Amino acid sequence: MKPIQANIKHLRSLKKLSQERFADDLKWTRSVVGSYEEGRSEPPIERLIDLSNYFDIPIDILVRKDLRKAKDTSFIEVGNKRVLFPVTVNEDNEDLIEIIPAKASAGYLSGYDDPEYIEQLQKIKLPFLPTGTHRAFPIKGDSMLPVKDGAFVVAKFLEDIGDIKSGRTYVVLTKDDGLVYKRVYTTDDSGTDLLLSSDNKSYQPYLVSKETILELWEFTCCINTQEYDEKELKLSSIMMMFQELKVELEAVKQMQ
Repeated sequence: MKPIQANIKHLRSLKKLSQERFADDLKWTRSVVGSYEEGRSEPPIERLIDLSNYFDIPIDILVRKDLRKAKDTSFIEVGNKRVLFPVTVNEDNEDLIEIIPAKASAGYLSGYDDPEYIEQLQKIKLPFLPTGTHRAFPIKGDSMLPVKDGAFVVAKFLEDIGDIKSGRTYVVLTKDDGLVYKRVYTTDDSGTDLLLSSDNKSYQPYLVSKETILELWEFTCCINTQEYDEKELKLSSIMMMFQELKVELEAVKQMQ
């Protein structure tokens, strides 16, 4: 069975539609739907476009990927027909968190929208997380101290880039830089760019175009894999004090 015929039947079943109702929605006939699902014929390009528009799934996914393998998942519509999947759940219908291993993080750019890549990732459950789709990303380097090299940031998927909270930290996937974890600021000068800044001021902030951003994940929690020593904890406290002081000073300045 080719993926396209299996996918038509599978996606129709997910929507709990009869062949007749499905055909009516697409302005097809029931016999046409049956011929595609049974493999007696294949949809031409104009009908593949109809299916892509109807399900909000790219044509290449419909014709190349067997979506039945993601039967325990849900689908999230993202941007212009890009679909993030699968979102894995356990037997209690609770979301599981996919872990992007450090060794495989470089390949995330090419596999982030591939269900086969996502399916093979290890998964964990963290019951204290808020609702939403979460994923765990490995942190490399020291640009976001006190988050240490080797830690994992668990972050919540952000469906709309317009929902960014300026000054919060996000895992950002871009076409040019792949995965980065940065503090993100909206810019006043241009609505098309975001400013990505490191908490370690040894690294210079830089602008990225919103058009190059493929995914945004908002920080939820951090899992450290190394213990902090006493000096690091003191340094962290000092940095936090100065950050809070800066916020207070900016608030006073705005009031004047």
